[in-house]
Amino acid sequence: MKETLRPQASLGFSKAALNRRETPQGPIRRLLRAFIHFFSYHAILSRRSTRIIKVAGFRLQVPPTVFHPRFFLSSEYFTEFLDRLDLTGKSVADVGTGSGILALAAARAGAEDVLALDINPNAARSAQENAQANGVGNRVSAVCMNLLAALSPRPLFDVILSSPPKHAGEPRDLADRGWHAGPQYRDVAALFEQAKARLKPDGRMYVMLSSDSDLELLGRLMDKAGFRARPVYERSFYFESMILYELVAP
Repeated sequence: MKETLRPQASLGFSKAALNRRETPQGPIRRLLRAFIHFFSYHAILSRRSTRIIKVAGFRLQVPPTVFHPRFFLSSEYFTEFLDRLDLTGKSVADVGTGSGILALAAARAGAEDVLALDINPNAARSAQENAQANGVGNRVSAVCMNLLAALSPRPLFDVILSSPPKHAGEPRDLADRGWHAGPQYRDVAALFEQAKARLKPDGRMYVMLSSDSDLELLGRLMDKAGFRARPVYERSFYFESMILYELVAP
């Protein structure tokens, strides 16, 4: 598959629409997106078997209902960026951890402790097992939690990572929550305010979104939480881009 790599580190901070002004999606694009979701849901998201895969240098067990990092490339792209960071001694949270791939990548980048969180109990269990299997179980802990809500709102983390569901819409079931975040991104709307309250001074949040996400709405949620966002990394393939944003509090 043809891809382009476009680091964005030199771009300045933006507000509201996250520095992207794209034309509204036409009917053909919407139909294509619906087809991709239909195929992804029935062939991947709602599968009934556990898969063992190798991705980004990790050997991962991916049980049913857990987001699959081999087929959905956003997680692998995110790890490419994390491999460039020095997280030595940092405290990190990975919100919506899925298989735990980002939590493992943070530990590989030197993080002292990583808390992997997911509302899906299958994902939390998988992340903990994968941490143990990849030799970082002493630095990665996984908990079933709705975003960061069960953590006290005080400075806890140097870095917060999240690759949330990229699309609005009501999820069909637990498996589909990796794709759909509810109408108006209901299921992740509180993420940014919760993250802001739990970051240490000078902390950073990194969020992976899609060019097909409602970037204007998500940008407003970031602004409301007191963050400023800038794109720092982008991977593109044919009709879609995965964009990684760095969020800081001015």
